Amino acid sequence: MILNRSLRLLLLSCPLKSSPFLLPLRPFSASYPMEKNKAKNGSSKSSPFEFNKRRADGFDETGKSKKNLERKTRKLNPNTTAYAQVLGTGMDTQDTSSSVLLFFDKQRFIFNAGEGLQRFCTEHKIKLSKIDHVFLSRVCSETAGGLPGLLLTLAGIGEEGLSVNVWGPSDLKLLVDAMKCFIPRAAMVHTRSFGPSSTPDPTVLVDDEVVKISAITLEPPRSMEEESCSKSGEISVVYVCELADIMGKFDLEKAKKVFGVRPGPKYSKLQCGESVRSDEKDITVYPSDVMGPSVPGPIVLLVDCPTESHVAQLLSAKCLESYYPSSDSGGKLVNCIIHLSPSSVTSSPTYQSWMKRFHSSQHILAGHQRKNMEFPILKASSRIAARLNYLCPQFFPAPGFWPPQHVTNSIVDSTPSDQDSNLGKSISAENLLKFTLRPYAHLGMDRSCIPPELTSPQVLDELLSEIPEIKDKTEEIKQLWKKPNGETESNTDLPSCLENIRRDDMEIVLLGTGSSQPSKYRNVSAIYIDLFSKGSLLLDCGEGTLGQLKRRYGLDGADEAVRKLRCIWISHIHADHHAGLARILALRCKLLKGVAHEPAIVVGPRSLKHFLDAYQRLEELDMEFLDCRSTTKTSWASLESGKEEGPLFSKGSPMQSVFKTPMTDLPCLENLKKVLGEVGVEDLISFPVVHCPQAFGVVVKAAERLNSVGERIPGWKMVYSGDTRPCPEIVEASQDATVLIHEATFEDDLIDEALAKNHSTTKEAIDMGSSAGVYRIVLTHFSQRYPKIPVIDESHMHNTCIAFDLMSINVADLQVLPKVLPYFKTLFKDEMVEEDVDDIALEEAL
Repeated sequence: MILNRSLRLLLLSCPLKSSPFLLPLRPFSASYPMEKNKAKNGSSKSSPFEFNKRRADGFDETGKSKKNLERKTRKLNPNTTAYAQVLGTGMDTQDTSSSVLLFFDKQRFIFNAGEGLQRFCTEHKIKLSKIDHVFLSRVCSETAGGLPGLLLTLAGIGEEGLSVNVWGPSDLKLLVDAMKCFIPRAAMVHTRSFGPSSTPDPTVLVDDEVVKISAITLEPPRSMEEESCSKSGEISVVYVCELADIMGKFDLEKAKKVFGVRPGPKYSKLQCGESVRSDEKDITVYPSDVMGPSVPGPIVLLVDCPTESHVAQLLSAKCLESYYPSSDSGGKLVNCIIHLSPSSVTSSPTYQSWMKRFHSSQHILAGHQRKNMEFPILKASSRIAARLNYLCPQFFPAPGFWPPQHVTNSIVDSTPSDQDSNLGKSISAENLLKFTLRPYAHLGMDRSCIPPELTSPQVLDELLSEIPEIKDKTEEIKQLWKKPNGETESNTDLPSCLENIRRDDMEIVLLGTGSSQPSKYRNVSAIYIDLFSKGSLLLDCGEGTLGQLKRRYGLDGADEAVRKLRCIWISHIHADHHAGLARILALRCKLLKGVAHEPAIVVGPRSLKHFLDAYQRLEELDMEFLDCRSTTKTSWASLESGKEEGPLFSKGSPMQSVFKTPMTDLPCLENLKKVLGEVGVEDLISFPVVHCPQAFGVVVKAAERLNSVGERIPGWKMVYSGDTRPCPEIVEASQDATVLIHEATFEDDLIDEALAKNHSTTKEAIDMGSSAGVYRIVLTHFSQRYPKIPVIDESHMHNTCIAFDLMSINVADLQVLPKVLPYFKTLFKDEMVEEDVDDIALEEAL
């Protein structure tokens, strides 16, 4: 809902308790338009710090709660177009499980919903609103990391929202319990879990006139010791998809002349499998009398065996016996098997012998295959990254997904035969590879949808062809680094903290710079603070953060980046800021297993702890949690004094209802202080902002250091606003900051949307930094209505730059940062006003 400016209400001035400024926060509401008129016609001036109090208190601005989300019902037709298609999420980055789409004209089924699924579907125009069922082969961050975002997106579609059936093994109940912390219950009413079958047959989940989908669970046995220490989330599933048989051809002459059935409604009944009475004889005519032999429906298996222990269960599964080809039992013919198991398992002799039992089936290896690592799956964002790298490699290092030396010749994955219809082959899956199930005449592999490979040289050739002058611009940017400091900026303007700064001191890597949901060009919020040999921090962790790390650093480099994470700070409970957290923590735990290390410290709103505590029943996260309220300035003071602090806002403030008096966890805070000291950080201070309940910004300040002549100088100071309206707390926290990273969701003309959603406009964000005397301002969290570059006014951006995904800002390059802004406009000169209508509509709904 977009509120008109004339509907805003200005209430009393309520200064923040700790702010030295007399600028008030003024809530507005759509309920009292006359109050706004009084403010406009009276003598009092409007405060710049206006916000939507109802939203800040946690209420939807429409005031309505969605009780029952719409479920789609469609008339089904067995003679439908049907195929199974590999969706290449995670194929290049290997950060998540690939998904599989089972397509029918009137139904859609997706198997696995790892991180990045929404972004992938957006790029490849797969409409999530058409999805009827989601099946999980395991319940863990690798296969279900994208499920929270998917449910929230569907819940935001249309006036009433949509829901989807979610199926998974019994562990699904644990994931649902965890997601209740931030996903409306109405979005999860159709989640259904299942256990092992109590009969020799698979557990039937869906059975209609088009397809029957059944499940066979694989759960390795555990010893008593393993039972006491192991987590859930170890059950995997084999899904069996059996399409309905296609009835044979109706013999009209036989029906009429032999059995005496006259043309009319009885013909339709016979074709639908019903018996009828003859019109000319005293007999019953059965469908088999007048129908040709039926064509058996194709069968597809989706197999996920994450470990050798699961393979042992697969070999002994009684439910699969009827699907093995056998002259004795006349087993059903399995046409295609899609293997979601990792290559380390599928290449084992035991698994290979099981595959050979299906000697007439087409095997598609959709686990992590080396072949798929060379070319990016998300081509739209990869093309942007490559162009930015050409323009300014200093701020946009070469992406990790394009290695300097291609390794095509060393890859030994089997490749598909030219005779795609010749079943019995094993091939490596490729993005959007199809196996056609109907029409039956086209049964077999279909590679026509596989996108052409994208290489870095191709992108650069396109760029130079479209914008020939970009080559000169690149040379101009290089010159910015060749000039001595005195020529680029006077020494009196350079903050003392940057004096003789080293490149291995700190680097800010903006992993996600979009808002609300992932898009083709921008992922959701995440900022990686690389402290090099000392460790690293992460500020916010939206869905797909791990994939972005792999795109920035490569597979091995991303693993190292995750290993050295010491603290993850989350601004608020909205999913676009934390939905990637479980995946990062689970991987860190796995990478450091058997190595002496300390748990990662997660600082976030207290509701996030409920999610993480519940989720740890599924996967080990190896983390220690600290409430953001325990890291405010007053909380740190209480650590020194031993006294409990007071409220964050002054008595009577309109934000009192949002921020209650905190209770500081002093032992955990002491541990955080120790970790910060080890990574060279003096302060990590959370401060309340105005967006939703328990929303925070953060100050990260480096410890003092010695300059070239041995004098002690202050360390750099970085401030991150999180999501917020302009407020005095940001101005206070940002005083004399080296860098302010501030959200700028909307352009200046969309102030009404910014107010309604408690976000900031571009100019408001810059004004916050200017008021505080900030050295450099970086704008981020752009609305998805700006696909590539937001609408900006350079006239007031002398110390400001806009962020792009994978942008890496070394603290030693801050002097140059604002000078590259005009070159971005050259790079995107034909796309400054492009807007994605679908993204705008969905963002407004969310």
